[in-house]
Amino acid sequence: MIDANLLFIFLKKNKINFFTGVPDSVLKNFIHVLDFHKKQLKHIVAANEGSAVALAAGNYMATKKLALVYMQNSGLGNAINPLISICHPRVYSIPLILMIGWRGSPNEFDEPQHQLKGKITPTILKLLNIKFSIINNLKDLNKIKDLISYSKYKKCPVAFLIKNNILNLNKAFKKNIETKYHLTREIVINKLLDNIQKNTRIISTTGYTSRELYQIRKNKISKKGKDFYMVGGMGHSSMISLGYSLNSKNQTICLDGDGSFIMHMGSLISSGFKSKSNFKHILLNNGSHESVGDQKIESRKVNFQNILRSFGYKNYYIAKNNQSFTKNLKYFLKSKGPSFFEVYIRSQSMKNLSRPKNLKKIKEDFIK
Repeated sequence: MIDANLLFIFLKKNKINFFTGVPDSVLKNFIHVLDFHKKQLKHIVAANEGSAVALAAGNYMATKKLALVYMQNSGLGNAINPLISICHPRVYSIPLILMIGWRGSPNEFDEPQHQLKGKITPTILKLLNIKFSIINNLKDLNKIKDLISYSKYKKCPVAFLIKNNILNLNKAFKKNIETKYHLTREIVINKLLDNIQKNTRIISTTGYTSRELYQIRKNKISKKGKDFYMVGGMGHSSMISLGYSLNSKNQTICLDGDGSFIMHMGSLISSGFKSKSNFKHILLNNGSHESVGDQKIESRKVNFQNILRSFGYKNYYIAKNNQSFTKNLKYFLKSKGPSFFEVYIRSQSMKNLSRPKNLKKIKEDFIK
């Protein structure tokens, strides 16, 4: 085990003062420490992993100092392009250090998508010609020091992998739970399922959203509509929804989260201008990456109404309490899309959540 604060102190001593990335459940304790020490450093939660790598590159060009980019190994796909086409020694040769949460590491039980990515993660790093180490305990911190030296000398990216349950956290660094908003994901999903049409299709984003929809569906008496639960592919639920809706007469609802939504916001130009009247988009906005540790993001500071109108969405609705949600849900479901419904919820998930199982069957049931 490694105390997350001791890891932070170690990195500071090695002159790492700029941190960016996309939150991850394996690394959540370290990110909570970054938030605690935010006055001592620069820390930016990026929209996606590729943006974080580019941000770190810009930081180096201005300061000649290494930045640390954190991510889950599932996000390596988003990071590959800037790692190769910007930072690689044969291109611009920009040093940085990757801190990667290793889901699906050897001998660890995990979900199917993590098992697949976990198995090939070391191979991906080798193909990228990125020197890396596996960090398991405090003694391994010297490996990180060697990586930093190597990155500076060779002017190239390096990485270290951390498995699940390696980083622990002192209680002093834990956050208070937000209580400002009364709506929860559970309330929203229950009311949505009570009001949809018989043939409605719901495509839900990865994380707690799909898990809660799956859990609530199992207990629902009414079986109106069908669901497709995304367990991976963060940020791509709207494009799957668009692809389905273009070839169907069924009302198609993308049930999105704010962290997922901002990861690939460029897709709005397609979902707004190319969709049909059956396309509906719900954003559950809790201002955080709740599923991986409740790390805060700036999503509640954005005027999505102006953005969405400029991207071709015909209707925009918003709800910040139960009364406005109940009222606007009816308008939203009856509207001719593309329509968008932003719902402010608190960071609070159902207890004892199960996970969608038999993914191929879920797909087959959805497309029947």
